[in-house]
Formats: sequence, C-alpha cells, structure tokens
Amino acid sequence: MVRFFSRIALPPLSDRDDISLLPAFSRASGLVPVAGALIAIPAAVVAAGLSLTGLPTLMAGGIVVAALVAVTGGLHEDGLADMADGLGAGGAPERRLTVMKDSRIGATGAATLALVLLMRAAGIGALLSAGPAPAAMALLAAGAVSRTPMIWVWHLLPPARADGLSAAAGQPSRRAALIGAGTGLLIALLALPAAGVAGVAGGLLLAAGAGAVAGFSARRTLGGQTGDVLGATQQFAEVAFLAGLLI
Repeated sequence: MVRFFSRIALPPLSDRDDISLLPAFSRASGLVPVAGALIAIPAAVVAAGLSLTGLPTLMAGGIVVAALVAVTGGLHEDGLADMADGLGAGGAPERRLTVMKDSRIGATGAATLALVLLMRAAGIGALLSAGPAPAAMALLAAGAVSRTPMIWVWHLLPPARADGLSAAAGQPSRRAALIGAGTGLLIALLALPAAGVAGVAGGLLLAAGAGAVAGFSARRTLGGQTGDVLGATQQFAEVAFLAGLLI
C-alpha cells in the first residue's frame, strides 16, 4: 500500500512480495489509512520543526504541503485536477471521462487544485500553533482519515470505465471497507492533543460528508468511480478534516 500511494521505494518484504504487482485491494484496502499515516511521517517531521520557527503560518503550511506532495508524487492532486476538469466539461459521462483522461490540465482543474492546495496550507499552518508533537500527530491523523472515505467511494461505486486502473485493481470488499473505517477512526485519535474531542469529531463528520458529496457527484455525472475520483475524494476529505479540527 505504501509503495502504491507514494514514491517510497520499500524493498520486498518476503519471497512472495512481488513489487511489480498491484496490491490485493479487495482484501488489503482496509490498511489504506495506515499507509496514509505512514506516508505522512516525513511531512509530520517537517511540521514539527516548522512549529518552532517564526515563519508565517501560510508559508509554513505550504512547506508541509510541499513535503506531502513530494512523497506521493502528486498522485491525489493529479486526480483532483482531472476530476474537476471532467465535471466542468459538462455533457455525457463519456465526454467527461475523455476529458479526465487527457493529461493536460484545464482552467477548472488548475483553479480547483490551486484553491485546495491553498486551503490545505492554511489549515496545516494553523495547526502548527498547537506545538511540535500535537501538530505532527494531527498530520498523521489527517493522512489516515482523508483516505478512509476514499475506500468507501471505491467500495460502493462501480468503475466508470472498464479499462481504468480502478477497474484493474478491483473494488474493496465490505469487510475491507469496514476495517478501513475502524482503522481510520483509531488513527484519528492522534489529533486529540491538537484539537480535542469536539475538533476530532467535527473533522470526522466533515470528512465523511466530503466523501459522500464526492461519491454522489461521481455517480451522477460519471456513472461510477475512477482513480481520479478517488484521488479527488482524498483531497476534499483532507481539507474537510483539517477544517473540522480548527472549528
């Protein structure tokens, strides 16, 4: 999971661990929140260090977001921009999917990506005032929680295209989705020192709502989910969780 969602080059863990194959998402996707937290560790270390500086909060938050993007290679950000372009294109699902498959980014995708990056930077920057350890733990929680709605959108919606990566990877089973929800909920508790019970509860509710809206939009306009939809869901859920922590 860490290999798939990031650029971290983990060596084979056993003789049966073939790093050239896709993970068994139908069974193992319940561990996606754990992978999300692990992927966020480098950025959490950066956040802890920046919380001790006098940098403006937006600048500090932007540096942390840059660290997150560097680790993932912009995987989810790319999906966000593509989905925004597809939804903005209008027309039949086939037309929207064609636009999403185009590697070029349009005005709608660029604007959406810029706004979401700005909101993530502002939210993370505000969390840095909680101190090094609480800020770092909140970032790990965000990495896990933001990927939990993604599992459910993946589980509940059929693939929108038969030849996409999402279809090739297979859909998570209900058991895997439930495990993912439980795992994400447990890791969300890491944000308690930074936001308290009310903040964490609010963040979880908003993240779930963001996932529901993303899934509903994909179902209505595309007829299902794609890898781009899943990436966009993660981005929206992260912004929503950060907002909940700060309300």
